[in-house]
Amino acid sequence: MLIRLKNKDTLIADDFSFQCSIGKNLISSKKKEGDLCTPKGIFSIKQLFYRVDKIKKIETSIQSIKIKKNMGWCNDPKHKKYNSLINNKKNIKHEKLYRTDRKYDLLLTIDYNLKKPIPYKGSAIFIHLTKNYKPTAGCIALKKNDMLVLLKLLKKNSKIKIT
Repeated sequence: MLIRLKNKDTLIADDFSFQCSIGKNLISSKKKEGDLCTPKGIFSIKQLFYRVDKIKKIETSIQSIKIKKNMGWCNDPKHKKYNSLINNKKNIKHEKLYRTDRKYDLLLTIDYNLKKPIPYKGSAIFIHLTKNYKPTAGCIALKKNDMLVLLKLLKKNSKIKIT
């Protein structure tokens, strides 16, 4: 299945259109760490991370991982774990996955710069939740109910096309 970003505020999956938000500085084929752009390209959807204390049942064929309090995503381009899941450590710059703002109650990892990550090319590119569709730091954000529908539609080999 190929889902696609139709424009800066519409994600299409099968016959479904979902309102969404993207990076504050829109889409770029030259994504860099901290540029607030969503990367252009076709990428696999890797896995779902979710808060079991917030979402009890999820219907999806995507690999699902429960978020624990000590989980983070390294966004430090100088660290060997750049753009990968880590245990939170004070000396490594990272995104906390266990958050109080509910953005990461459900989050899908996009296979952008994951295999042999190139420093400063960008990290932590997710599809996550939003309440207000404000621009993101480079991710794609959906309302919770839309994300739950999308999760039902996704297959293990699903990809996203961002143009």
